[in-house]
Amino acid sequence: MIKPELREIFSGSLFEGEIKFMEPMSSHTSLRIGGNADIYALPADIPSLIGILINLKNNGIPFFALGGGTNILVRDNGIEGAVISLKSFKNITKIKEDGDSVIIYAGSGVLLQRFVNYCKENGYKGIEELAGIPGTIGGAIYGNAGSFGLEIKDVLYSIDIMNEAGLIKRFTPDSLNFGYRTSGISSGNIIIGAEIKLKKGDKKEIAEKIGDFLKIKKEKQPIWEPSAGCVFKNPPGLYAGRLIEEAGCKGLRVGDVEVSNLHANFFINKGRAKADDFLKLMEIVLYRVKRKTGIILEPEIKIIGRDEIAEG
Repeated sequence: MIKPELREIFSGSLFEGEIKFMEPMSSHTSLRIGGNADIYALPADIPSLIGILINLKNNGIPFFALGGGTNILVRDNGIEGAVISLKSFKNITKIKEDGDSVIIYAGSGVLLQRFVNYCKENGYKGIEELAGIPGTIGGAIYGNAGSFGLEIKDVLYSIDIMNEAGLIKRFTPDSLNFGYRTSGISSGNIIIGAEIKLKKGDKKEIAEKIGDFLKIKKEKQPIWEPSAGCVFKNPPGLYAGRLIEEAGCKGLRVGDVEVSNLHANFFINKGRAKADDFLKLMEIVLYRVKRKTGIILEPEIKIIGRDEIAEG
C-alpha cells in the first residue's frame, strides 16, 4: 500500500497530466474487473513520463504500463505500485512517402481502430485484417496482436521504447523477439510509439475489405459484451475456442463470469464479475479441455495484481 507521504512527492513533482490514488482498475479495463491501483498516472507528454518514472524508481515503487486495458485481468486485490496509462500519446503523423509506400508514426496510446480508420480514410492498405481488435497501438505491439493471418509485427517499421531510466531507443522489428502473441518486450520497458509501413491503395477497396473483416468478427465474436478478448492462446494447428466448445464449456458460469455461447474462448462479465470468478472459470475450462484432449491451454490474457489481500 502507498505510504501517505508519497502523495506529496507525486503531487509536488513537475508533472503534466493526472495522478490518482487508489484508483479502481475496473474503470480502465474492458472486462470492467479489477481492484484498486495504488497509483494511477496519466502523463501528458514525454517529460512527464520520464518524471514519473524517476519518482517511482527513487522510491522503489514498481509500475505497470497500461494500454487500452483490453487483454488483461486485474486481480480483485488491486495492483501494488503504479499503473501508467499512455492514453495521451495519441498522435498520428505521416512520416514519409516513397512510391506506393508510406510510413506513418502512431503514438502508443492511439486506439488501433482509430488507426485502421485513419488508413481507410487516407487510402493506406495493409492493416485491414486488424479491424475489430480493441485496445491501443502500444498494447497491440506488446502482445503482437493478430487476426486473419496478419500480425502487427508484419507492418512495423520501427518501435520507440523507453526504459526504466527514461531513455528512448528505436528498434526494428527484427531486433526484437516477436512471436505468437508476444513481442519479447519486457514489462519494465514502455512502448512510446511506432512507425508503420503500409501501401497506397484504393479507398473503396480498403473500406470494403475492412467492412468484410468486421462483419465476420461481429458474427463470430461477442465484441459488444465486456470481455478481455481471447482468454487462451491457440495451440499449434488448433483453435482454443473449438477445443473449449468440444469440451462442453459453452455457457459455463462462475459468479457473473460466463463462457460465451457465441465464441467459447471469450469469457463475458455478465454483471458484477470478480477476478476470482474469472480465474476459477479458467481452471474449470483448463481441466475439462485437458481431460478430453490431453492439451493444456496457455493463457493469452495477462493476469496482474496482488495474489493476496494487502495488509494495512
